Amino acid sequence: MTVPKQINAKSLDDYLEVMTRAVFQTGVSWALIESKWPAFRKAFADFDTHKVAKFSKAKIDRLAADESILRSRNKIAATVHNAQMLIAIEEEFGDITKYFKSMPDYDSLKDDLKNRFKYLGEMNCYYFLFRVKQPVPDFTKWISTIAGDHPRMKEMVKGGKKRSAK
Repeated sequence: MTVPKQINAKSLDDYLEVMTRAVFQTGVSWALIESKWPAFRKAFADFDTHKVAKFSKAKIDRLAADESILRSRNKIAATVHNAQMLIAIEEEFGDITKYFKSMPDYDSLKDDLKNRFKYLGEMNCYYFLFRVKQPVPDFTKWISTIAGDHPRMKEMVKGGKKRSAK
């Protein structure tokens, strides 16, 4: 596994895609999600945030039966909720980068993300923020504060550029 590519997010759709990958990778092989990612893009309307935010219960039901993606009803519903929250943040702050900057530090941002979004925990927040080039703590120090062994996260930053939180 290589370090996940950091992106220059240009729209809410980019943030939704990275966040959705974080959500679906939880507890499963990252390689499995990677192999199915084209189907995820199709299933979630190329991560058009406004379209996903409007997915109905019937659409969620159809996706939960779609064998081309990981059929987790909870994670599919979480993606719809997370799209709605991204739109709410944009409406509240003007854009997501202003939201990020409104937080005094990494821990405040992480805690707020965990409260607003579904299926974002310690690891997913770090992954999400790392991928969208937001400041994150030094990985070696940070991972030692998280209980358990996290080989996939260690692979993520192995040899990767470290960015420090303010």
